[in-house]
Amino acid sequence: MNLFLAWAAGPRKDLGLPFIDGGWGALVKAMLPVVAYLALAPVLYVFFRTTWRELDEDAAAHRKQCAEDGKVDYRPAVMFAIVAIVLSLQEYYGTDAVYQVYLKGWLSEVQLRAVTEGGWGRYVDVAYYDRLYGLVWWAITRILGYTLVPLAIWKLVFREDSLLDMGFRTKGLLKHAWIYGLCLVVVIPAVFIVAQSAEFRTYYPFYKLGWRSGLELVVWEALYIGQFFALEVFFRGFMLVPLRKTLGGAAIFAMCVPYVMIHFGKPYLEASTAFLAGVALGSLAMKTKSIYSGFLVHVTVALLMDGLAIYYKHGFPTVFWPAH
Repeated sequence: MNLFLAWAAGPRKDLGLPFIDGGWGALVKAMLPVVAYLALAPVLYVFFRTTWRELDEDAAAHRKQCAEDGKVDYRPAVMFAIVAIVLSLQEYYGTDAVYQVYLKGWLSEVQLRAVTEGGWGRYVDVAYYDRLYGLVWWAITRILGYTLVPLAIWKLVFREDSLLDMGFRTKGLLKHAWIYGLCLVVVIPAVFIVAQSAEFRTYYPFYKLGWRSGLELVVWEALYIGQFFALEVFFRGFMLVPLRKTLGGAAIFAMCVPYVMIHFGKPYLEASTAFLAGVALGSLAMKTKSIYSGFLVHVTVALLMDGLAIYYKHGFPTVFWPAH
């Protein structure tokens, strides 16, 4: 979805339209997401309006029941507090800078001891794997921060709630498989088109040395997949499930605000249209009552993006074991 929006929203210099990179082109590019919003908002409305209405009806009934019982539902407040803490921790401690300052030195010590003492540490090569180690730290902080931390706190606070209701149930998954297929029909051609742009090839692949060996590529992509699953758990499960009971359909749009913010630093058109992607994925999660369809769409696009970027830049690895 994001890639389709990015392509539909703006031509690139390497696609034969150099005016986009300077002068009036900068203004045109800045306004292109507005065109994408106007074009795709009606499509999202038509496809998900029934889901949004059902969410509003359920929320109205929930608020009425709380009023009659004289109770206050504290779940949204607790959820937003956890979200703020998790995202702040990731922003300041889940970075390559933290790896460089604290973890790289420890790994270097492990490697140095291996020279004199032997052991598994002899396989550590900080200079060779430096970029990969930094991304491993980034991925682990996302996976744990998006899943273990918020879900554990939630269960401590609301012991009567089932964590399976956070989008983990699989009932009806096959029934909605056609939606997954439809999304891929739309986004896969767009991925190939966007992959021709200079901006795309500059930013992707995320691990830019994945072409060196099959082992590095497999390790990174496994972590990358895990990060996307955790992301869907956090934004489309943990955030939406408690919020839908009080805000109804508006919960989806509230979730999209922090979702857009985690895209800051990525190419402008991708970040600026992340709101629409979040609405689509959030609505899909609420329609199917699970995170799995959205995860499959998200991870399929991400792996295809990474694969195309590696293929166009260097080609896929020709050896499995690192040559060092």
